[in-house]
Amino acid sequence: MRAVVTRVTSASVTIDGVVEGAIEQGFLVLLGVGPADTEAVCDKLAEKVCNLRIFEDEQGKMNRNLEQVGGALLVISQFTLYADTSSRRPGFSHAAKPELAIPLYERFLNCCRARGFRVEHGRFGADMQVASVNDGPVTILFQVEEEREAKA
Repeated sequence: MRAVVTRVTSASVTIDGVVEGAIEQGFLVLLGVGPADTEAVCDKLAEKVCNLRIFEDEQGKMNRNLEQVGGALLVISQFTLYADTSSRRPGFSHAAKPELAIPLYERFLNCCRARGFRVEHGRFGADMQVASVNDGPVTILFQVEEEREAKA
């Protein structure tokens, strides 16, 4: 799975002219699912994102996590994170098909909620307009894959 996590002071997603989700301080998460992704990969990524310490403490150091600042998440499905950019026209065959991607996207949302966070989201496959006020800016790229056992 791939995620682009941006620290924001606010973010929202609009679908068909209606604001479907909005947050104040927290993370805007663009989430992509690959064809080899599993529930374990999803859980690991959710843990990493929810515990990411990129908010400043009293000394101005990035030591505080989402829970410590009372932040929320806005999670947007983003199959284009798996774009093949070897040509001028990107291909998207490296992204997971909806029958795998939708359940893992929903699992990610639920994993974050289970940690006590308010989670807003877009609609999988919809044409969405996403607005954000980046804070810093601070943007972190994650790529989490299934750990494979070493072969002897």
